[in-house]
Amino acid sequence: MARATDALLPDVIFKAYDVRGLHGEEMDGTTAEAIGNAFVRLLAEREDKPVTEVSVGLGRDMRLTAPEMAERFAAGAQSAGARVLDAGEIATEVLYFLVGSRALDGGAAITASHNPKAYTGIKLVGRDALPLSGDSGIQQVRELAQSGSVEASEPGPIESVDVTDDFREAMRSWVDPEKVSAMKVVVDGGNGMAGPTAGPLLKDLPIELVPLFFEPNGEFPGHEPNPLLPENRELICATVVEQKADLGMAWDGDADRCFFVDEEGRFVDGDFLTALLAQTILERDPGAEVLYDVRASRAVPDLVEAAGGTARMSRVGHAFFKALMRETGAVFGGEVSGHYYFRDFYCADSGTIPALLVCELLSERGSSMSQILEPLRDRYFISGEINSEVADPTGKLREIEKEFKDAEISTLDGVSVDYPDWHFNLRASNTEPLLRLNLESLVSPDDMIEKRDMLLGMIRS
Repeated sequence: MARATDALLPDVIFKAYDVRGLHGEEMDGTTAEAIGNAFVRLLAEREDKPVTEVSVGLGRDMRLTAPEMAERFAAGAQSAGARVLDAGEIATEVLYFLVGSRALDGGAAITASHNPKAYTGIKLVGRDALPLSGDSGIQQVRELAQSGSVEASEPGPIESVDVTDDFREAMRSWVDPEKVSAMKVVVDGGNGMAGPTAGPLLKDLPIELVPLFFEPNGEFPGHEPNPLLPENRELICATVVEQKADLGMAWDGDADRCFFVDEEGRFVDGDFLTALLAQTILERDPGAEVLYDVRASRAVPDLVEAAGGTARMSRVGHAFFKALMRETGAVFGGEVSGHYYFRDFYCADSGTIPALLVCELLSERGSSMSQILEPLRDRYFISGEINSEVADPTGKLREIEKEFKDAEISTLDGVSVDYPDWHFNLRASNTEPLLRLNLESLVSPDDMIEKRDMLLGMIRS
């Protein structure tokens, strides 16, 4: 029987890839309860079964608001009649593992990922950990939640589950400990979920860990859990050099993304890391297909094809990558933003698998990270992502596209313009009036800067 809802459910919190907003202002416990109720009803519709036969996994991160949000989400799902398997405080990739390994109808991770302390959020996935997105599922959840909750004649059960041992066993299968050499690694968990997730697995290897903010703490006393921002990785870069470490690793708040720093304290760009991981994966699965995003350096397709694989471009965003991986059977996918996807991990992103694979890769090659990256850094000159605020992003994209009629043009995601010795992608933000530019030159750093500044002048004029 339907009833009116007093939940805080503004349209703005329903994003392209998750539900996320400021706690207390844009969403709260009432939001979580309404979404829990709506989500299991959507799953019942998708799976063509009664809500009372729906089973969902639930996990939460270390944010101060996460326990209440998870409890209220579970209450909403329970009130609709669904069965809830609550794994407690876990990383998002562990929630994916719970849903995939136990063949659940779906799952929810209560997390705001890399966002500051004031935020809360919910990541939703269906069967086999396939994510809901703005194009597929999230807007239906919004509509169901805003229309009111539904209560079953009897509430569904809530069960506490522990998947830690099973998850760790699955992760250990990705590397051969005998192939990993002794090394020193600085690890920055950003007071997020990496410490209890990747930490024990790294300690199983002959690795000396130098921990920074490796204990979960929703106050984030060290820095915001977003390693993509240069100010949040200043300490790890300095510590790697100071400690004469072989490598640095940093994770975002919910630990589904892993970032790397070489032994010289230089940040490793996500597209270069994608290329290295692709080579490693293709050694295990020769001739397989690898996905990369529209922003990436040409280093990715070049190295994939040199390794005997097939490179395919994808739209940006985990929902698009995971769907395309299932469609094509691609073995691996990587995004510039640090998301790395693995076919044999439910096509999901993991912050643990890349950490383990990179340790094995360095050991097997007997080289430092900077030595491995030198050929890439000396050939591919990338701008990194640069944001520009514009009044009419769509109009500006059309305007820019018309300026490059002699180039190869793709509109798979924004506008991609390709010349033999340089290229760029310009995309609109999903949530802000921004255009995001990624540009690369194969000529020189100066050529990259010249073309970058030319484009920024056109975008911001």
